[in-house]
Amino acid sequence: MLELAARLRGLSRDSLAAALHSREFEPSGVRDLFDLAEAVLAPDSIDHAVGRLDRRHLAVLAAAVELVADGNTTVDAVRAELVGHAASAELSDSTGELLDELGGLLLLVRTGDRVHVPAAVIARVAPHLGAELPTVAELATPAPPVLVSGGDVDRTLIDRRAAETAYATVAATAEVLAALGTQPARELAKGGLALPDSKRLAEASGIALDALPRLFHRADEAGLVLRDGAFWLESDRGAEWSLETTAGRWRRLAECWRARIPEPLRELVARRSESLTASTLGEDVRWFYPAGGRWIDEGLERLIGEAEALGLAVAGEPAPTAILVLDGELDRAAERLAAHFPAQVEQVYLQHDLSIVSPGPLEPTLDARLRGFADVEGRDLASTYRVSAASVNRGLAAGETAESILEFLGGLSLTGIPQPLSYLVDEAAARFGSLRVSLAGEADAPARASVRSDDEQLVRTLAVDQSLISIGLRQASPNRLLSRFPPEVVFWALADARYPVAAEDAKGEIIRLSRHHLAAAPEPVSKPDPVETMLDVVLAEGEAGASEQAWLSRQLEAAARSKETLTVTVRMPGGDTADYLLAPASVANGRLRARDRKADIERTLPLSAIAAVSPAPAGA
Repeated sequence: MLELAARLRGLSRDSLAAALHSREFEPSGVRDLFDLAEAVLAPDSIDHAVGRLDRRHLAVLAAAVELVADGNTTVDAVRAELVGHAASAELSDSTGELLDELGGLLLLVRTGDRVHVPAAVIARVAPHLGAELPTVAELATPAPPVLVSGGDVDRTLIDRRAAETAYATVAATAEVLAALGTQPARELAKGGLALPDSKRLAEASGIALDALPRLFHRADEAGLVLRDGAFWLESDRGAEWSLETTAGRWRRLAECWRARIPEPLRELVARRSESLTASTLGEDVRWFYPAGGRWIDEGLERLIGEAEALGLAVAGEPAPTAILVLDGELDRAAERLAAHFPAQVEQVYLQHDLSIVSPGPLEPTLDARLRGFADVEGRDLASTYRVSAASVNRGLAAGETAESILEFLGGLSLTGIPQPLSYLVDEAAARFGSLRVSLAGEADAPARASVRSDDEQLVRTLAVDQSLISIGLRQASPNRLLSRFPPEVVFWALADARYPVAAEDAKGEIIRLSRHHLAAAPEPVSKPDPVETMLDVVLAEGEAGASEQAWLSRQLEAAARSKETLTVTVRMPGGDTADYLLAPASVANGRLRARDRKADIERTLPLSAIAAVSPAPAGA
């Protein structure tokens, strides 16, 4: 630990922070460099670092570990050990560089040609060589050759199948967002969406019920949906995503997929062959990262299992687009897939039966406007919408007019506007507002909403309509009803029951309501970096006790605590120095009390007389 503490002391703040960010440890409770050395030498921290070493780094570390029992060796000895195990020239020539990188990960300390491996690292590596880990000889084996793509592979066919799957995923995700915009989905206390909402979303998106959780999780990762209390809503980012092209939508999902794959895996796959199969990919990854465990399994699951839905794999095999995405070339990947996506259209066929047929995927902004006053009946490459009095009423409530609807449909139609459709829109507009919902007055308490109409027969119909029993309407006068629910709840209940309802304010002016609720993404909160916070404490402590005597005292205290034996260099009266093999027992009042291992006596020395300390030689 003393050598590592000294190594930490010699690093700049930036180098120290970089090294610590590569390790897993608990920064709270660390007060000085000795605490820090102890933390990074904890078994879990060492296992985390070793588990992420690729084969080359692990081979060099294992060779250093096997050379001597106390972990002290040289760069040349490690290189000779690797050569003796038939390591490639590339690996042996890189020994010094790899040792430096292992030092940067705080797994060993290199000083010139000398290499020190802490006992804690040896204890976590040596017992596993030849068991859970390969032997040094096996680790030194040259890398397997990169697979060469077969000449008979039809890349165009793979791209088409990948594009077909990717398009279906993007379209299904868009339908889930649209359904959430109409009605949020409830999250169960035990986790997961409520079954009725799951069925509704699966039906809206045209996917199997058991496929919904993964699709929904993917949308959550991309920030397209947000949880607000017990309900999931479409996010404002999701609304923006819905208006992008299919290629733009796919790019966002692929970017999130890539971001959650560990960087070592991304780099490895990107530099291997495009013809890697799912089975050889797993073998390849585990060969390169032989100490990797759970992080490898989780990374491969995302890499292979999640890739299929995004068109990054076909029948379990990586598609060409996967290599582009992993290499960070998202625009090229999106362009390659988009070449096989169905072409978007900007015009539709209006039918006399009040249906609207789109011969292809409708351009997103046009689709969003059309959904405002028409219901989606079928989603495929050719989509079908239907206009009804209720759907037109919904559009009017959101701010459309008969003129704006007909003008939009006229520009959209390849066949003009059929007379039945024009008549329906005009009639719905004429009836719109014949039934009004507003906030109830104080005298109506505890009622919260008031429903009124000049048509007394319509009011009587509402009072006995069993489909409205959930909002508890009670008749207060021939032209008025009251409800204990808020006006917005009453409004949408009446709209769903296909009544020509409008919302109004206290002045009787019609106000526009939209059912499409969005969840605003929370403002990012910058959390303090625990490593940087810890370094503030550690380095401040170092400044306060920066004298060599204070550093010497802390070294001796740490050795006493860990029961280590040290070589202590003492200044003699004549100016000479002498080395003693001492096991420190305590440091107090500027004096060291220690056991002399050779003379087998207890010595007490003033700290001012101690010139240096160093680890005891092997076998001491």
